[in-house]
Amino acid sequence: MSNTPYANATSGVAARDEITRLLRRFGCESVGFLDDYTAHEVLLVFKHRGRQMQLRASAKGWAALYLKEHPYNYRHKGGEQQHRDKALAQGHVAINSILRDWVKGQLMAVETGILSFDAVFLPFMLTHDGRTISERADQLGLLPAGEAVP
Repeated sequence: MSNTPYANATSGVAARDEITRLLRRFGCESVGFLDDYTAHEVLLVFKHRGRQMQLRASAKGWAALYLKEHPYNYRHKGGEQQHRDKALAQGHVAINSILRDWVKGQLMAVETGILSFDAVFLPFMLTHDGRTISERADQLGLLPAGEAVP
């Protein structure tokens, strides 16, 4: 049994279906997913009241956490690369479940009045040039540089 969150997630499809239901119930006009197999990312795109949102989730990030907690050793079947590939494949499943839980939590915060829609989703809103507010803020240096994560 793994301590890594979402290591036992089994269905990206079910998680995506739930995300779509949640966002549609919240009033989103469109919802879509894009799998980038080269970058090992899932892109969640949706439109709410005419504003486009875009969230990017990395399977590589999840796989790195898993491999840190479960490094390759001689007891694993196959070689080290196969161990890494299996972690990355599970990462592709896990990030859908993580996105589902994140979206569910954010929408609950909005529905209960804890946060406004803009407070929750502003970093992910697309600007006129197709970049997210977060990407644009980084480009313009609007926020102080954060400390590096080890």
